[in-house]
Amino acid sequence: MIETRPGVRSGKPCFEGTRIAVYDVLDYLASGMTPAEIVDDFPELTEEHVRAAIQFAAMRERRLATTA
Repeated sequence: MIETRPGVRSGKPCFEGTRIAVYDVLDYLASGMTPAEIVDDFPELTEEHVRAAIQFAAMRERRLATTA
C-alpha cells in the first residue's frame, strides 16, 4: 500500500499509485483532522490508507528504538 518511487516526491514513501506522501497524512492527523476528513479531502485514499500511515510510523519508530 506504501511505496517509494525515484522522482516522485523526492523518493519519499507515498501511497501506491498516488503522489500523496505518508508524512502528509501523518501531519494532517497530528493537526487534528480525522481519518474521515482526510478521505474526504483525498478521495483516492481510504481509511485503510490512513491506518497504513499510522502503522508505517509505528514500525519506523520501533526500528529507531531498537537500534538506539
